[in-house]
Amino acid sequence: MIIHLLVPFFLFLLGICGVFLSRKNVIITIMCLEVMLLSINLNLIFCCSYIDDLIGQMFSIFILSIGASETAIGLALVVAYYKGYRYN
Repeated sequence: MIIHLLVPFFLFLLGICGVFLSRKNVIITIMCLEVMLLSINLNLIFCCSYIDDLIGQMFSIFILSIGASETAIGLALVVAYYKGYRYN
C-alpha cells in the first residue's frame, strides 16, 4: 500500500518543481499542473480502492474534466499568441 501512495506523491512533487522552475513558459506550466492533477487522481483511486468506496472515483472524473478544460484554455492561449506573433 505504501508504494501506491509514494508514486502520486513523487508525481506531485515533480509537478510542483516544474511549476516553480518554468514560470516563463506557459505550456510547460500547464503541463506540470496537469501532472499534479493526475497525481491527485491516482491518489484518490488508490485510496478508494483500498477502502472499497466509489466517491473518490467520481471526484477523479470531475478532476479530469477540470484538466481537460485547463488544456483547452492553454491551447487557446497558444493559438492566440501564435496569431499575434505571426501578423506583427
